[in-house]
Amino acid sequence: MMIYRKWGKSILIIWLINICFVVGLFAQNKIEQKITSIVFEGIEKNKERYLNQFLESKNSNYLSDSLLLKDVQRLKNIPGIGNATYRLDTVDQSISVVFQIEEIKTLLPIVNFGGIKDNVWFQLGFYDANWQGSGGFLSAIYQNQDNRHGGQIYYRAPRIKGSDWGISASLNMRASSEPLFFQEGILNYDYTNYEAGLTIIKQFGFRNQLEFGGTYFIEKYEKSKSQVLEIPTSPGYLVQPKFLSKIEYTSDYLDYHYFYLKGFYWKAGLQNVYNIQDQSWFHSLEFSGKYFSRIGKKGNLGIRFQMGIATNNNSPFTPFVIDSHVNLRGVGNRIARSTAKFMINSEYRYTWLESKKWAVQAVGFLDIGTWRSPGSSLEELFDVAQVKQFAGGGLRLIYRKIYGTVLRIDYGVNVQNVKHHGIVIGFGQYF
Repeated sequence: MMIYRKWGKSILIIWLINICFVVGLFAQNKIEQKITSIVFEGIEKNKERYLNQFLESKNSNYLSDSLLLKDVQRLKNIPGIGNATYRLDTVDQSISVVFQIEEIKTLLPIVNFGGIKDNVWFQLGFYDANWQGSGGFLSAIYQNQDNRHGGQIYYRAPRIKGSDWGISASLNMRASSEPLFFQEGILNYDYTNYEAGLTIIKQFGFRNQLEFGGTYFIEKYEKSKSQVLEIPTSPGYLVQPKFLSKIEYTSDYLDYHYFYLKGFYWKAGLQNVYNIQDQSWFHSLEFSGKYFSRIGKKGNLGIRFQMGIATNNNSPFTPFVIDSHVNLRGVGNRIARSTAKFMINSEYRYTWLESKKWAVQAVGFLDIGTWRSPGSSLEELFDVAQVKQFAGGGLRLIYRKIYGTVLRIDYGVNVQNVKHHGIVIGFGQYF
């Protein structure tokens, strides 16, 4: 009996040692497995050299499930990729990582429109959110706003030849009928802006970037011929050539899965405008952010906030506008201009219907905003009477096979005064 106990313990110890050795050897072999090739399946437009820029997993790297999952999400965040998965093909000691890509269209015609009372506009043109399959953006647009003609040509290359440097360039002509606010009343002006801009982009990894550059532009204000109110002190015609310099920093930690979003995004920007005519300066600082959370399989909560402050000139020509299309759904058409603002938009999107091609979302929202009138003190920004709250609901009609294809309809009501309400129609999510 004593011999049995003695040898039994020895055998048990030897058995445990062997088990630990085998497990350790297996784990070691698993860790030492190296990737011998990376293959993309399902790509037609995207270039392999472009997609490889977003991968941490490389040839001869050790296999890592966590890195592969990060790579999959980075691929899904690229415009033009609706979904991505991966599988491993193993032959002998060779491991091939196969990324299976589901592409969606990015070269599309633009038939865009929006409207609220006294402000209807439409756009015609084309854009490509993944130009030449290398992450560039190219668009050419004709825009009609307030029955006035304008347009834009815009090009952006975030990474030139796979480097951390990029550029953007634009030619733009904006034309609209703008209400300007004087002490004696509101005057309508025909506003035209001709501009040419160029910026340099510096990438810091995959999520952060710095952008700096300048824009030369000429602003023209001409009193509308349909204007009835007369204010002798108001200019009848004004031409102002200006130069704008800007610097922006963006941190983008949003993750995409088709039209669903999660994560956060923020951007801070400083602009300096030099008026060549009167040699004056104008400065503005803006900070904006977004946060999204997935709630279950069909819910998406989104929050956006915007803060801005600018040189507080007592002038009708101010940088920030309060408008249904921009920040407060239901407030109306450019009801005010300001030199400081604080806005919060929140909405809950619930996917009511969903198929392989289409989706319909029901949306409930609450928009809150306050602003400082030109020449007023900063205390006005915190005046309770200045705060506006609009609540409402809407629908989103989404075509899943085309990047960013969302038809939006929202109806907002002033919480403090239900007689003040409005409908907002546009293309794309509100934020």
